[in-house]
Amino acid sequence: MKLSRRGVLKGAAAFGSLWAVGCSSTRQGKEGAEPARASASSGGKRILILGGTGFLGPQLVEAARSRGHTVTLFNRGKTRPQLFPDVEKLHGDRDPKVGEGLKALEGRGWDAVIDTSAYVPRIARASAELLAPHVGHYVFISTISVYKELPRPGMDESAPLATVDDPANENVRENYGALKALCEQAVEAAFPGRATHIRPGLIVGPDDPTQRFTYWPVRVARGGEVLAPGGGSDPAQFIDARDLAEWALRTIENRDFGTFNATGPAKPLTMKDLLEACEQASGGNATFTWADAAFLEKHNVRAWMDMPVWVTPEGEMAGMSSVSNAKAMARGLKFRPTVDTARDTLAWFNGLPPERQAELQKRAGLTPEREREVLAAWHQQRAGAAPAP
Repeated sequence: MKLSRRGVLKGAAAFGSLWAVGCSSTRQGKEGAEPARASASSGGKRILILGGTGFLGPQLVEAARSRGHTVTLFNRGKTRPQLFPDVEKLHGDRDPKVGEGLKALEGRGWDAVIDTSAYVPRIARASAELLAPHVGHYVFISTISVYKELPRPGMDESAPLATVDDPANENVRENYGALKALCEQAVEAAFPGRATHIRPGLIVGPDDPTQRFTYWPVRVARGGEVLAPGGGSDPAQFIDARDLAEWALRTIENRDFGTFNATGPAKPLTMKDLLEACEQASGGNATFTWADAAFLEKHNVRAWMDMPVWVTPEGEMAGMSSVSNAKAMARGLKFRPTVDTARDTLAWFNGLPPERQAELQKRAGLTPEREREVLAAWHQQRAGAAPAP
């Protein structure tokens, strides 16, 4: 079953995939001058987060505050506005053509900005150009979807990028990766030599709205026979949002500029390793039935969406779960054990109200009924009988 780039990017775009006190204005004598620190005594920095209330955003806020930094959030004030009542919040729209646009940011200065919410270059360019004279460092959360294709394991940041014929085409669902690549270029143009472009793969952990990892710890905890993809040896790659947040802040603290793939774990992980970690996290009694890619394709079980995390190691996206993270790890990127991510994700999911759990479970993975149907067909095939019509 070859997973197409188009299928991956549509799924990523659908989910948007893959945290104080007031800040005084900082004027610089000349473009590119170093902004003042938030607190000379503590060494903490003033950090502006564009977004901040979605999946990764709150992890950034929590991590920044725990490390002694001062945070300001800029967003529309519509998503979970109750979060962080003691953090300065500025409201506006990333699109300068909508309402007050970026007006709340005018004349303000921060040591660094973390951009979690730009998907088209026009929007990225507007904020970057506005902030460039008054901000020292721009961290842009990008994606490994920027690559034209990932056919081989171990591809690094030098791999060719996706392109779009019309840069003004803002159809994110169709051109997610190419538009993110153009966003990187827009930021770099405004912050030459002062930008960090972080390219995560699948972002996972507590508060994940996509179900593209959560499915596994929840399904394994339910126990019984679990339909598992491939033979168990196919690679799996992802990053806990908390690890991504910690490292994004470390790039600010260490002034690490450049482009970095940020996906893990540190050592190669297989789907078998992942599912066993989920079993360890849940203390369940699941058994795993591994079905090969050809069988799953025949029964319309899709890689990535019906079997989350899994990508078959063939075709144009064969290396999607084996992207090199060596450059980021050399700059301090670290990963918590997979079992910890699975355990914490399961605990978060179990704490949700039933209606929220049901909503999430519609987004990825197989329903129990569908899984039983496919397992029955697998056993019939193994026994030499033709699957029931």
